[in-house]
Amino acid sequence: MKRIDKINYYLDIAEAVLERSTCIRRMFGAIIVKNDEIIATGFNGSPRGRENCCDLNYCLREKLNIPRGERYEMCRSVHAEQNAIISASRKDLIGSTLYLVGKEADNHEYIVNSNPCSLCKKMIINSGIQKIIIRDSKTEYRIIDVKEYIDNDDSLSGEFGY
Repeated sequence: MKRIDKINYYLDIAEAVLERSTCIRRMFGAIIVKNDEIIATGFNGSPRGRENCCDLNYCLREKLNIPRGERYEMCRSVHAEQNAIISASRKDLIGSTLYLVGKEADNHEYIVNSNPCSLCKKMIINSGIQKIIIRDSKTEYRIIDVKEYIDNDDSLSGEFGY
């Protein structure tokens, strides 16, 4: 019997978490792990108590044809990364790894080359998370050292999206 490697094990868990997403555009699941222990999970969805896009049957960003990676202030959802971060203590986040999986809501295909938005990047930096592992396909993923977000400050370029 071939045992699944640890990275794909955690990415599979993040993928299961995304099934709770309430976004009708893109579904994301995130888990934060430190010392082989899951610290927190998060999926993208409206703030507690507010109606979800899946209940409203529309996405404002989609209605306005806003491209991927831009104008997140128009989104009803709290992002998966944000929900995972706010569910944990900073002392537990320092030196941790965030695993992130995204799928298109309409066809459940993986979102290739997805990245945290600029606001999530800032939260990730300040939380103390050390690295991010993002799934591009069932077997392919990227590992990002959060220090790259500090050294290559994309907020200075004026470019949006990814």
